[in-house]
Amino acid sequence: MNQLSSTKRIVVGVQFLFVAFGATVLVPLLVGIDPAVALFTAGVGTLIFHLITKGKVPVFLGSSFAFIAPIIACTEKYGFAGTLSGLIAVGLVYGCVSALVKARGLKFIEKLFPSVVVGPVIMLIGLSLAPEAIKMAKGNWWIALGSLLTAIGVVVYTKGMLKLIPVFCGIVVGYLISIYFGKIEFTKITEAAWFQLPNFTRPEFNWGAIVYMIPVAIAPIIEHVGDMYAIGSVADKDFVKEPGLHRTLLGDGVATAFAGFFGGPPNTTYSEVTGAISLTKVVDPRVLRISAVTAIVFAFCGKVNGFLQSIPVEVLGGIMILLFGMIASVGIKTLVDSKTDIHKTRNQVIVSVVLCVGIGGAEFVWGGFSLAGIGLASLVGVLLNLALPNESKPVHMEK
Repeated sequence: MNQLSSTKRIVVGVQFLFVAFGATVLVPLLVGIDPAVALFTAGVGTLIFHLITKGKVPVFLGSSFAFIAPIIACTEKYGFAGTLSGLIAVGLVYGCVSALVKARGLKFIEKLFPSVVVGPVIMLIGLSLAPEAIKMAKGNWWIALGSLLTAIGVVVYTKGMLKLIPVFCGIVVGYLISIYFGKIEFTKITEAAWFQLPNFTRPEFNWGAIVYMIPVAIAPIIEHVGDMYAIGSVADKDFVKEPGLHRTLLGDGVATAFAGFFGGPPNTTYSEVTGAISLTKVVDPRVLRISAVTAIVFAFCGKVNGFLQSIPVEVLGGIMILLFGMIASVGIKTLVDSKTDIHKTRNQVIVSVVLCVGIGGAEFVWGGFSLAGIGLASLVGVLLNLALPNESKPVHMEK
């Protein structure tokens, strides 16, 4: 199925977009960004990624869940325009890490960001958002449960392409239930023009926001490495060597910086799309570029944007209960898969402090700058990993 006609490439390309569609538009809806902007920056960001990686890697970039809580918190402190400058800085961090990988190799990154640091940070991404999910869902639990149970049912009981779009299915069912309860504002759809420019936002330089957002890049960078190995395994190619991890990291970074300049969320590769590629055996990067162009077209369709903005918060809350819990479980899986020895005192210390700093709401203030939440926890984890000795005796709990 790798050799497709032009017509089939278009059909499969549009299909792949719908695999990532739910998650791509969910992030902007949660943080208050125009979803049309997210579709535009995801589409253009994907094309940028393909340009930088010589068009060899079959990926689609979409909104990153890792930045939801930091964007919300940073916006409260510095405003959304200021937060965008922090997201642009995150893209620059990707570029710096790309240069380090090219100069020092992958082992340098693995030493700096081991699983004992990345695992608990990923757990924090999900756990820090859990209260927000419940808050949004409890407005109408029937709607929220309809969305949640549908998404769970699709993940657990379905097969094929349907299994890859639980978010999309959950939104559709939740939307239908919302119609029954009279929660839909149809005027957002009927009054929207067929052609409409996305609501772009211009970034404003803010040092505080930059310092706040930069450490948050740690977990997504490590996830990116894992994604490149995963998609390489599916395509039976070593993308870490060719076009090279430094190029794929740079592609993610430039795409994220581009999104920041236009008011969109940071970009990341999607495991859902990797799953769709594995299922269909379509590894032609041109198909994903069709997905990107389709996203750009949707971004300028006012009716699509009106529909997305009419989705009740209870629908999103139900979906989030599953998604954010799954993100936390991915953090646990990271520790398990890497066979991190949790009996070692140093590992227990790192995991414990990272979780406590992140969940407890610790904040570091220096002059006019402050660092808190996932960003501070990530930085603390990196510093502890570098400072603590590797050899340590297991902890014996007294009964």
